[in-house]
Amino acid sequence: MDDKVLEQVYQEGLEERLIAYIAEQHNISLDEAMDIYYRSKLADKINAGTYGIQYLDYKVLADILEQTEPELLV
Repeated sequence: MDDKVLEQVYQEGLEERLIAYIAEQHNISLDEAMDIYYRSKLADKINAGTYGIQYLDYKVLADILEQTEPELLV
């Protein structure tokens, strides 16, 4: 496997953990949490690798999402 494939696998796992954590923390379905995540600016930053944000812990990323885009969680 090359570095790009490994990075993609890591990112997919991160997104899965993050979505599951959002669902758990807000007592919502995985579908609702997935919708929230993929509508967020945070998802774009993770996908682009902006400032290495994709290497932060999924719980930290969930906190960032709550603080920067609270309107998505209403």
